[in-house]
Amino acid sequence: MPGTESGMKKTHISMVAGKGGVGKTTCAAAAAVHHALGGETTLIISTDPTPSLSHIFEVEDRQKPARVMDRLYLAELGVEEIKQMWDRKFGREVYEVFSSLVAVGYAEFVDFITSVLPGIGDEFMVDYIKELSQDRKYDHIIWDTAPLGQTLGLLQAPAMLSEHLKPAPRIYSRLKLGGETKKSVLDIIRGWASLSNDDIDFLKYQVKFVIITIPEALAVAQLDGIFDEINKHGLTPDQLVINN
Repeated sequence: MPGTESGMKKTHISMVAGKGGVGKTTCAAAAAVHHALGGETTLIISTDPTPSLSHIFEVEDRQKPARVMDRLYLAELGVEEIKQMWDRKFGREVYEVFSSLVAVGYAEFVDFITSVLPGIGDEFMVDYIKELSQDRKYDHIIWDTAPLGQTLGLLQAPAMLSEHLKPAPRIYSRLKLGGETKKSVLDIIRGWASLSNDDIDFLKYQVKFVIITIPEALAVAQLDGIFDEINKHGLTPDQLVINN
C-alpha cells in the first residue's frame, strides 16, 4: 500500500459525496471549520460544476486558494483550471503532433481530445487533488464533490482512461514530435497511462470516502446501490453521515 515517507507530514484527504439535496456541501464546510479550529491547516476544495462554497463562507476573494479564516483556505476547481492542468502536463506536446497533421486550433483540439478520451477532465481533477496532497502544505483537505452521479463518473475515470489507452501504442508508436525533443507520442500516451494508474492507487489508498445522506426512507433505500457502485470501482466507503 502506498504511503508517505518516514518523518514527513501526511496530508489527510476526505472526499465528501452524496446525492443532490442532502446537505453535502454544508457538511463539508462544517468539517473544514472543525479541522481548522482544531489547529489543522485545512483546504476545502470543490470540484462541483456549480460550486457554492464561496457563498457559504461569503468569500469574494478570487485568489486561489482564498483565505477564509485562520488555518482555513478555500478553492473551487472549474473548467478553466482543468484546461490549465491539461496544458501544463500534456496539451501542448500532443497538440504539436496533431496540428502538424490536421489544421486545427488549440481550443478545438482540446474539445476533440476530451470527446475521444472519456473522463479526461475528471482525471485531471483527481490528479490535481493528488498533487495538493503530495505538496503536504495542508494537514487536511476536504474535497467537496459534485452530486453523486457525477462523482461516480469521476471515480471510474482513471481506470476508464487507462483501459482506453491500451491500444494506443499500436496507433501512435511511429509518430514523433518535431523540434529538438523528438519525444514520441507513444511516450506521452504511456505518461497518461502511468498518471491514470497512480490516480487509481491514490483514490484507493489515500482518500477517505465520506457519504452524506438524510434520514428519509428513499435516501436510506438508495444507500445499498451507492455502496455497490463505489465497491465496484475497488473503493470502500469509510464513513456515513446522517445529516439531520
